Amino acid sequence: MPESGKTSLFPDAAATVPGTGAGSEIIDCGAVPDTETIHEWPVLLVLAAVQFVHILDFMMIMPLGPVFFRLYDITPQQFGLLVTVYTLSAAACGFMAAFFVDRFDRKHTLIGLCAGFTLAMLLCALSINYQMLLCSRAIAGMFGGLISATVFSIIADLIPQTRRGKATGTVMSSFSFAAVAGMPAGLFLASWLNWRAPFVVLAALSLLIIFAARRLLPPVKAHIQVHQLNPINQLKKIFLVRNHMVAFLLIGMLMFSGYLVIPFISTYMVTNVGMHVNELPYLYFFGGLFSFFTANLFGRFTDRFGKRVMFGILAMLSLAPVLWVTHISEASLFVALAASTLFMILVTGRVIPLMALITAAVRPHLRGSFMTFHMSMQQLSAGLGSLLAGSIMDVTAHGRIMHYDTVGIVAAVITVIGIILATQIKTVEELDG
Repeated sequence: MPESGKTSLFPDAAATVPGTGAGSEIIDCGAVPDTETIHEWPVLLVLAAVQFVHILDFMMIMPLGPVFFRLYDITPQQFGLLVTVYTLSAAACGFMAAFFVDRFDRKHTLIGLCAGFTLAMLLCALSINYQMLLCSRAIAGMFGGLISATVFSIIADLIPQTRRGKATGTVMSSFSFAAVAGMPAGLFLASWLNWRAPFVVLAALSLLIIFAARRLLPPVKAHIQVHQLNPINQLKKIFLVRNHMVAFLLIGMLMFSGYLVIPFISTYMVTNVGMHVNELPYLYFFGGLFSFFTANLFGRFTDRFGKRVMFGILAMLSLAPVLWVTHISEASLFVALAASTLFMILVTGRVIPLMALITAAVRPHLRGSFMTFHMSMQQLSAGLGSLLAGSIMDVTAHGRIMHYDTVGIVAAVITVIGIILATQIKTVEELDG
């Protein structure tokens, strides 16, 4: 790739793109448009923006936990359900969509999902009670989970594998930007106006992104010409392949372990560690600020040292903050921020090489369906993790959360099993070699 960050891909790519041949993945997957040049960075920036708004939507629910506890007089189990309904809805809709998602231009699919997401944000802002908010979060999950699957499918279709780790890190750095800029801004709006304001702003941002996507994203549709499978054969091609099943199991375990802990960090920091509600933006700001830089660094390391090696290293290192965050008691603001920042750096960072590894484990013509099933598994596991954590924990008469340390131990054990499991995944190149 030239230093400018521009890559030209032409119809006769086997002859015009150095280093590619008739079996090149970028040709097989239909990443080569008919007449236009692909500029990678505008594409990645649009995809990162899409990830930003839907990740910020999911993240905003968590620091608003204390508000909902007070406003709706809910229990930890009900709050866990508020988080879980999003993920379960995403899992169910993702599973159904996986049968036909590869039949459409991924650009048009992404734009349509963003339109639905915009509507869901407006419904969240208009919710007048817990039940309506719960339904609105389910609708948001219908589109949010599919958005992630489509984003990563586009990355895998357009970006050659030699740069895919860096590209994945670039798009995933949107999580960090959401924490650094989005969360403090959203919490400021929530305290200045009310909790509905962040969702109105997200709806407006989503509309702007739709216009940008229409202009900047190239068509991603040549995969449609590849032979289409009927639903039964599609299930066989995806679920009767051992490599695919290992990938599903691995992402399920990692998301399950992460979301045992993640949804309750904000509430635990307030009720048990001693942080003030007004200090919560610092938690996300510093965690996101450091993660913003480390995400790109981890992406580069993934391309340099290998996906499997980097995942093993980062997953092993993540055990320390998982146990630290869940076992910390009353502490200074500095200690609380150090624990939460390290948690965000490593728990989100380990997903970068994992996603690069998983997208390389499936053949291009199955990638859209595979990634949609994959995201369904991811969302289902996250939801089940939140539910299990909520069922394990309890609240004392003084409002303190109990048994969060037990949740941390369970999360650490599952992470270790995941590290071992990752050694069993093979890329398409390894399988063909």
